[in-house]
Amino acid sequence: MTTLSLLVRGAAEVFPSGGDPVIPKGVVGVIGGRVVHVGTADTLAAAGLVVGPGTQVIDAEDGLVTPGLVDPHTHLVFAGDRAHEYALRAHGASYQEIARAGGGIAHTMAMTRKATEEELIALAAPRLDRLLRQGVTTAEVKSGYGLDLDSELKLLRVIRRLDRAHPVDLVPTFLGAHVVPPEYRGDRARYVNLVVHDMLPEVAREGLAAFCDVFVEDTAFHPDEAVRILRAASALGLKPKLHVDQLSDGGGARLAASVDAVSADHLEHAGVEGIRALAKAGTAAVLLPGATLFLGQSARPPARALLDAGVPVALATDCNPGTCPTENLPLMLTLGMSLLGLSPTEVLRGVTDHAARAIGRGEVAGHLAAGRPADLVVFDVPSHVHLPYHFGTHHARVVVKHGQVAWRRPPEPSLLGPLCEA
Repeated sequence: MTTLSLLVRGAAEVFPSGGDPVIPKGVVGVIGGRVVHVGTADTLAAAGLVVGPGTQVIDAEDGLVTPGLVDPHTHLVFAGDRAHEYALRAHGASYQEIARAGGGIAHTMAMTRKATEEELIALAAPRLDRLLRQGVTTAEVKSGYGLDLDSELKLLRVIRRLDRAHPVDLVPTFLGAHVVPPEYRGDRARYVNLVVHDMLPEVAREGLAAFCDVFVEDTAFHPDEAVRILRAASALGLKPKLHVDQLSDGGGARLAASVDAVSADHLEHAGVEGIRALAKAGTAAVLLPGATLFLGQSARPPARALLDAGVPVALATDCNPGTCPTENLPLMLTLGMSLLGLSPTEVLRGVTDHAARAIGRGEVAGHLAAGRPADLVVFDVPSHVHLPYHFGTHHARVVVKHGQVAWRRPPEPSLLGPLCEA
């Protein structure tokens, strides 16, 4: 007999993800921060796993147990906000028009450059807290609001400090090629040279990022510039990612496939040839339906076509100050169903194992199975179908990270007060 350090029992369903079937009345057993059993009470006993005096027991109370959620695309570290731009868009201004007038990313850049590391940490930590309270245990975080050497390094150092201090595991991505900053608009080549010859080597020297991302769009970078930046990044050990085909079909999906990108993100305008290329290359798609909703766009990423072609489809918040200011990853499940036509199983895999694959964490996140890290969430819904169905509500009750309770929702007193017997 082996004593468990943690047991989650009393679930209506356990959704292991990773293609494994849902387990009605499931349990999850943990020893030393790793899952040792996912099954039922009967299979737990048959495996010789028992509850002892030191075992922490979590009663799921007929709720849903899933892997810790993975948010594979965020821009969490920034200063300032762009609420005024939201109002402008409501009166008909387009994203491109606002950007060309000096707003958009350039506005956030100006605010972020002024902020110190301590100020940025103080701003980002509550955003991370909100992610955790929604059930997120792993998240990718991009730089990209500094757009000069010192400011980009500052952002990546902040991400590293937050990763060390916060329960949520952070995967850092260098996005120095977010847009061309105002001071280089007359000499794009000079800014690309800065990214390639100054920023990337310093990022690699300090070990500040796992990935290099480039935003490819008319208002950002051209495909040939992206290829040059990503080749330089790959030579330094940073794996490629791309923001592509968000505002137009610029061949971004094919570009992502050609550079063996780990993920291609956005893809609202991706065409058939691009989808086939992604499938052949094994590149994951990260879809951001919250941005589609917030920007009021009619174009929607071809989620069904991507899945049918064999492309792993992940969903993310795109948490950022301009185009999707939210930390509500479960809301993306609802949008994935209502806007993109996915099923409950497909959207949950989009924020678990497919999301983990999209940020190079497929072996350690997004799947409840024996031998893997014990990251899990207890939701107060009766099935995986109900999680996207009852939308916009905070359903996470307990979040476990590495076998330890990282957050537990405090009891909420009824506003009715005590009920009296007749």
